[in-house]
Amino acid sequence: MDLFNGMAVEVAPVRRRIKGSRILTGDALSLLRDLDRASAQTCITSPPYWGLRDYGIPGQIGAEPRVNDYITHLVAVFGEVRRVLRDDGTLWLNIGDSYTSGGRAWRATDNKNAARAMEYRAPTPDGLKPKDLIGVPWKLAFALQADGWYLRSDIIWNKPNGLPESVKDRPSRMHEYVFLLSKNERYYYNYEDTREPALNGSKKAMRSVWSINTEPLREAHFAAFPTKLVARCMTASCPEGGVVLDPFFGAGTVGLVAQGMQRPFVGIELNGDYVAIARKRLCW
Repeated sequence: MDLFNGMAVEVAPVRRRIKGSRILTGDALSLLRDLDRASAQTCITSPPYWGLRDYGIPGQIGAEPRVNDYITHLVAVFGEVRRVLRDDGTLWLNIGDSYTSGGRAWRATDNKNAARAMEYRAPTPDGLKPKDLIGVPWKLAFALQADGWYLRSDIIWNKPNGLPESVKDRPSRMHEYVFLLSKNERYYYNYEDTREPALNGSKKAMRSVWSINTEPLREAHFAAFPTKLVARCMTASCPEGGVVLDPFFGAGTVGLVAQGMQRPFVGIELNGDYVAIARKRLCW
């Protein structure tokens, strides 16, 4: 049991399936088009990062040769997410950055993280140089803003237990971004339940730097979306009875937290192996 500012969050599997919860297997853009308009309260998700993982699925997002194509694909997906959200709905988007490949066409196995090995590497984007930091999170955030989303906050997810990178000419990155975006100027935000304890015993507004450990997931051989991070977003943006949407469901962490917080959810996942892992974690 994890307590986030007074709200109890069950992070272990809860066997009682919440009415209205669904897991859909297939392409996110296609399946989102089948969902009812204004049927979800909030979307909490972490799409595949560009050029960092090869999931071995045809048409997978993140394996585009050009970063601009990746951004275009995600803008289209989140355009459908905006349609599915209620008028007072929000999007919490976790996204990581990457570096240009420097002309390498593959990446060898990393002893610290086997999932980093890849059989392909995207070419260096136009206008960048080998070893440049690409700036993918902000490219995506600005593209979503231009597409009509309200860009409300950039949150630094600090990873105290993050794995060091195999580099010796720059600091190891130990952070990712979480963007809060809204469908409209006014939206649901649970300010009181997200306030944090202050030194004088009072409470202060939630800050924009979150220090949350990664959570390894043995079945999938990578660190999953942390339950505590998801719980913060859900506490802020999904009241009782609200539906949580995750179009990149992966191993089901958003569903796990939603189930523990008694919120129905809709998860969409392209990879059938991950759907099986999610169902096992959810005790479905």
